[in-house]
Amino acid sequence: MDSLSDEQRMVLETVRDLAEQNFAEKACTWDDKAPWENIELLAEHGFLGINFEEKYGGGGMTEVEAMLMIEIVSRVCPDTGLFLNTQQMLAPRAVAEFGTEAAKESYLPPIMNGEDAMALAISEPDAGSDVGAMNTIAEEDGDGFRVTGEKTWVSDVPYSSSAVVWVRYPDEGLGSLIVDFDADGVEIANHFTNMAGHKQTQFYMEDVYVPEENVLTHGRSAFKEQLVSLNWERLGNAAMITGRMAFALDMAIDYATEREQFGQPIGDFQGIEWKLADLVKQYKAAQGLTHQAARNAVAADRTPSRLDASVATLYASEIAEHVVSECLQIHGANAYQKGHPLEFLYRDVRGWRIGAGTDEIQKNQIADTIKENGLDHVV
Repeated sequence: MDSLSDEQRMVLETVRDLAEQNFAEKACTWDDKAPWENIELLAEHGFLGINFEEKYGGGGMTEVEAMLMIEIVSRVCPDTGLFLNTQQMLAPRAVAEFGTEAAKESYLPPIMNGEDAMALAISEPDAGSDVGAMNTIAEEDGDGFRVTGEKTWVSDVPYSSSAVVWVRYPDEGLGSLIVDFDADGVEIANHFTNMAGHKQTQFYMEDVYVPEENVLTHGRSAFKEQLVSLNWERLGNAAMITGRMAFALDMAIDYATEREQFGQPIGDFQGIEWKLADLVKQYKAAQGLTHQAARNAVAADRTPSRLDASVATLYASEIAEHVVSECLQIHGANAYQKGHPLEFLYRDVRGWRIGAGTDEIQKNQIADTIKENGLDHVV
């Protein structure tokens, strides 16, 4: 981003150097394991939780720096970029924005130190895109709540001690709270693996007690604020996906330069030249949409608008599938094998047209917004 300060540039350049020197060798090899050695290294240098307050162990910067850091790291090691995205823009960020002081002091420092993580539990067997169909109930009990329900397609559970769980409060709409996985009544029912090789989890809650200090949002107006806040999550996803495109393009450009057929580098054939030109054009468009959405939010001192966030996420997720596929095509059979980074990315990017809001949901968000407000709007 052209508007970065000298301090921001220095921090992000340091992150880039750290990633290139330490993360590249094992990129795309982590499968269902968390890249803890990378996370611990980032924590040691003060780069984990860059957008959280310093008193909780964060870097005291903003979501813009966090988003750019996610993009930079994803370009070197996609799995580390994914971990950064979930732990900087999802559940822990909800605690930082909506949590009580007691919850922030309890849950955030271990995450900032690279000692713990936090999951985000939204989906249920009968409630995916239709969040309003959630059946997980939180009923008042003294100074806290009793939670009963089931969650599935939850990431990060194997290495997290807690989750932000979306629930339904009887007669008060949807909301969220923190559930500890070692609490009485929590049962980890099943771990399963998605196409990208990442573990997903299904778990049950039966009469699980949650103290008042672990309640994040309670009441329709509070939960509406949390929904708006998810626009930073969408931009985090777009940044992560953009970094993945750059990873694939870096590989394709290097391969096209080095691989010779018919007596010359394949990158000298016009067909490959034009293909690469088109892919870079699409990558830069996705990057531009993502950065512009962040710029607009910072300039107006607000969260990203629904239109900006959904457009950036939708375009990045759609075009990434094409970009990675074409980068694999440039490699030919050499990339069409288990263990090749592009084979992993080919499986990985497909999921981002589904997770964190399907293409269709993003299009609904865009259409609803322009019907209500036209193209020029702020929320």
